[in-house]
Amino acid sequence: MRLSKKERQGNLTDTIKVNPFITDEELAERFRVSVQTIRLDRMELSIPELRERIKYVAEKSFEDEVKSLPIEEIIGEIIDIELDQSAISIFDVKREHVFIRNGIARGHHLFAQANSLAVAVINDDLALTAKSNIRFTRPVKEGDRVVAKAKVIHMKDQKDRTTVEVQSLVGGELVFTGEFEMYRSKKSVEDEE
Repeated sequence: MRLSKKERQGNLTDTIKVNPFITDEELAERFRVSVQTIRLDRMELSIPELRERIKYVAEKSFEDEVKSLPIEEIIGEIIDIELDQSAISIFDVKREHVFIRNGIARGHHLFAQANSLAVAVINDDLALTAKSNIRFTRPVKEGDRVVAKAKVIHMKDQKDRTTVEVQSLVGGELVFTGEFEMYRSKKSVEDEE
């Protein structure tokens, strides 16, 4: 059964409030209408596109938490973070991120997403990459959404170093792995103990 426009728009607003990261395509499928209809509904309701919703939620949620760099310097959009524990960011690969001749993403964009997430997850005003070991496992193409997941492991032998493991996935498939040894000031680690 199709909903009236008014009912659909009410449900659309509620759905986006619950899940601000839902795509127009997912909304179109859910409400059995075209993507264009969803876009028109969003415009009428003054609901921003996905990218702007993600940016708003990220800035609102994480601007006070992230200490090591300004939120706007992070490559990708942070969607979850627990300082010195874990973090998740998403990065939509666009035309400007790929080689023109084959549509494959340039590796430095994937590295930048993972590295900036490794910096952001550190609970310190100073966090620098001291060393990294990375591996690309399959090409990423224009239009792919890369989900990077960082996990922090504290090294016991050096209080000023923290290891962050990052895995980047597209559609649940691993595309990049990295282990980042992060330098942090000793003072912040000692303060936590």
